[in-house]
Amino acid sequence: MPGEGEPEAPAEPSDDDESVPDPEPSGKPRSRSSRVSDPASLDELGSAGSADEDEGSAGPIAPYDALGAYLREIHRYALLSQDEEKELAQRYWEQQDVDAAARLVTANLRLVVKIAFEYRRAYRNVMDLIQEGNIGLMQAVKKFDPYRGVKLSTYASWWIRAYILRYLLNNWRLVKIGTTQAQRRLFFNLSKEKRRLEALGVDATPEKIAEGLQVTTDEVIEMDRRLAAPEASLDAPARSAGSAEGDRGASRLDLLSNEDVPTDEALALSQFNDELHAKVSAFAETLAGREADVFRNRLWADAPETLQEIGDRYGLTREGVRQIEKRILVRLRKYLEEEMGEYLEFHT
Repeated sequence: MPGEGEPEAPAEPSDDDESVPDPEPSGKPRSRSSRVSDPASLDELGSAGSADEDEGSAGPIAPYDALGAYLREIHRYALLSQDEEKELAQRYWEQQDVDAAARLVTANLRLVVKIAFEYRRAYRNVMDLIQEGNIGLMQAVKKFDPYRGVKLSTYASWWIRAYILRYLLNNWRLVKIGTTQAQRRLFFNLSKEKRRLEALGVDATPEKIAEGLQVTTDEVIEMDRRLAAPEASLDAPARSAGSAEGDRGASRLDLLSNEDVPTDEALALSQFNDELHAKVSAFAETLAGREADVFRNRLWADAPETLQEIGDRYGLTREGVRQIEKRILVRLRKYLEEEMGEYLEFHT
């Protein structure tokens, strides 16, 4: 079990079997996306690497499938028998043999993938979960005692889940919520406890929930407020009830007082920003074709597209798009220096 200072493992351990079951045969081949989203077909995906690579090299540039490449890579490492696992674990326990530890880790990488896929609905990027789970796996190998009569996969599942759950808790919101033991318990069990009390016909008050989860009432109220309220961007327009949909108006950030900046300086900065925005918009009108696309959808967009997405539209590599982006930035700087001159230097 994780010691003091290490993340907790608040979930039940997974099945002892660290391998991923073979997919059921079917008459129709499944799409790549359905294979990736189904943990039962990881073996099938891992063994289909060479065919996918050959297929991609003949056609247009395809988005790089990091997950598929990783699954193919980990299938290079064979699983261990019980005797092999015991021998390697004893070598590392007694001699600190790094090669033995590395073999134990690589043989259990598929276990991490299997557990990470259980949480794919809670977090979009499965590769991030796999990465955190791999750290937990290494911690498990480091602390595993082969003389306790427990399989490494059973022991490691606790560490893998603990690291994945800690990562989910820290990255579930844009604004990080607390990670104390009581707050972790509330994060994962608050809604469940509410449903349990309501099923019993009991009013789910903060006092009742706090009693069931062994936390304070104030902690329940605070966590409930955090989970219920969505994040609000300070750059979002603070529209009034009668404002039009297309009228952005002032943002929430504009309405915050800042006593450190004098009024005249704030006004001058606002005028400079308006002038800069107008000049950049005028510069955008001088662009055409791929350069206009890169500028508007990557450099000047609230949600920039990736180099790969733009490259797919024009049959370019990521480096090719990056070079276009670099040329645009050089031209933009020269344009602003010519149009704004000393005014730009004064405010930069």
